[in-house]
Amino acid sequence: MANLSYMTPDVRALFGEASAAAREVLVSLPTRDRDLFLARLERWFQNLVDGLGPVYGTRHDYDAVITRLVRMLARQYLERPEPLKLLDLERDLSPDWFQRETMVGYVCYVERFAGTLQGVLERLDYLSELGVTYVHLMYVLRPREGENDGGYAIADYVDVDPRLGSIDDLDVVCAALRERGMSVCVDLVLNHCADTHVWAKAAAAGDERYRDYFYTYPTREEPDAFERTLPEVFPDFAPGNFTWVSAMQRWVWTTFNAYQWDLNWSNPAVFLELVHIMGELANRGVEVMRMDAVAFMWKRLGTDCQNQPEVHDLLQALRACSKIATAAVAHKAEAIVSPSDLIHYFGTGRRFGKVANVAYHNSLMVQFWSALASRDTRLMTHTLRSFPPTPPSIAWGCYIRCHDDIGWAVTDEDAAAVGLSGQGHRHFLSDYYSGQFPGSHARGAVFQYNPATGDRRISGSFASLCGLEAALEARDERLVQFAIDRILLGHALICGFGGLPLLYMGDEIGLRNDYGYLRDPDHAADNRWLHRPTMDWEAVARRFLVGSVEHRLFEGLLAILRARKRTPQLHATYPTEVLDVHPHLLVTLRRNPLGPMLAVFNLTEAHQTLLMAVLHEHGLVQPFDQLDQRFVDTSGEHLHVAPYQRVWLV
Repeated sequence: MANLSYMTPDVRALFGEASAAAREVLVSLPTRDRDLFLARLERWFQNLVDGLGPVYGTRHDYDAVITRLVRMLARQYLERPEPLKLLDLERDLSPDWFQRETMVGYVCYVERFAGTLQGVLERLDYLSELGVTYVHLMYVLRPREGENDGGYAIADYVDVDPRLGSIDDLDVVCAALRERGMSVCVDLVLNHCADTHVWAKAAAAGDERYRDYFYTYPTREEPDAFERTLPEVFPDFAPGNFTWVSAMQRWVWTTFNAYQWDLNWSNPAVFLELVHIMGELANRGVEVMRMDAVAFMWKRLGTDCQNQPEVHDLLQALRACSKIATAAVAHKAEAIVSPSDLIHYFGTGRRFGKVANVAYHNSLMVQFWSALASRDTRLMTHTLRSFPPTPPSIAWGCYIRCHDDIGWAVTDEDAAAVGLSGQGHRHFLSDYYSGQFPGSHARGAVFQYNPATGDRRISGSFASLCGLEAALEARDERLVQFAIDRILLGHALICGFGGLPLLYMGDEIGLRNDYGYLRDPDHAADNRWLHRPTMDWEAVARRFLVGSVEHRLFEGLLAILRARKRTPQLHATYPTEVLDVHPHLLVTLRRNPLGPMLAVFNLTEAHQTLLMAVLHEHGLVQPFDQLDQRFVDTSGEHLHVAPYQRVWLV
């Protein structure tokens, strides 16, 4: 056994009990396999107890919880298929696999992309053509029937929506994608489950064990006390945060919808259940767990019950569980929160680098849309420059949009720093992207207007928000080209910022808003379905038709992705610096042992110039544009940047 002197005596004793329990489970394994698990257990045990101790450490049964947990992890390892054990070893040796410049993500609803999981197998050549290495398959696990929040009301975490296929089909798809070098990501909803989940049904039937899996109250006294400081996620169609359940004559905490019951993470049985589920999915070949709605996991009276310290402790412990039993698995935190809160999902202080591997760069997305509308990058530059340093072991998930709405996460403080009114700017953005602002190119829709706060989020596809829908209707080639350039600008930004770029299905060919959702009674009340179209495979076929919109977008994106994969400066371990050098250009710098990379993005339809001295100051004497594959003329005093142009200079 390794030298455990770095552990405190209490932790060392607990490790001894836990490792003995693991040996009992793994007795049938060859010695080398058993020793490999025990080595991982020893390596990550301190991270595990550092996460669980602050949450459950005062319980009288804490030691028993740890021992039971380690037994579960040992069983997961015992049952792990050999190809995945080999993948674990590969990832042990290459822990930066998800940070590499060769990584490209693709996000899709299975049903809307290919109909079924078997249908996904028929589209593998298309994903390979794009050069995808990561595939987020959405709406896979079995949701409740009827309303289900776009699949995020899970009725069974270890079964597949029967309309998509069987759980065995998921195994086949994961294996087929892995053969092509693609890692599968699946949503693991941590904050809540459906009211039709077996836990919820047992609780409603009076089972005290399962009632403690949720937050329930016999009167409104405690819910009312919490409501005084709680925001509403869906004020239009799901106001409030508690639902009366007549079957058990109690109020249930339901942050999102009445049919989504919040899980009680103060109960260690909930933690153990989710670890079991993680192991089941990992052993079927899921390589990335997208931890959904994590900001809401812990409740504390007098707060907004988001981003509490216990959330980060629990996520650290969940991460350690994967490192011990299923080492190939990465964790992605779905925390759409302010920059000051977001950084904690990578781990700060004692948790530095120990929480999530990947987190969404929500601010990058919001600031892209903000600068595109205002033709001014000062707020974008200020906000991105203000981000604290991140651990070198993480990667931002960089995206322009996703399946959800766009919320204008612009703080009053950041707006004031560049002379703007935060409320006024948020109001402008909602007007602009809903098409109400004079001269707007966008075709979007207001989602969840909150008259109390003035908050108006936006739904709409990438292409429609960039003006492609309006330009095609106007049959104006100049406007069409502007829209295409805006889309490619966004792709170049998320591919060139550093991190893991996440492409949403259909954006590669410019799918526009789908107004057909209004004819579907299950979707009509939720205009986020506006930007969740079914894949148009006839439009995909037009990517080969030279001169078509689909061809121009697809080939433009492929050029960006090829440039990304030959640019080692984009490995996510190197930080991105944002330079404050121009009011209409975003300029980023990435320092690398092979030399710097300076990226310039013009967020306007006007020609801009950048002083050549900026390039020279950062060591770019003979700059080469990775996107256009040409040397840049440095004979003048300025770098000339065309409307919506993007350059990656090395």
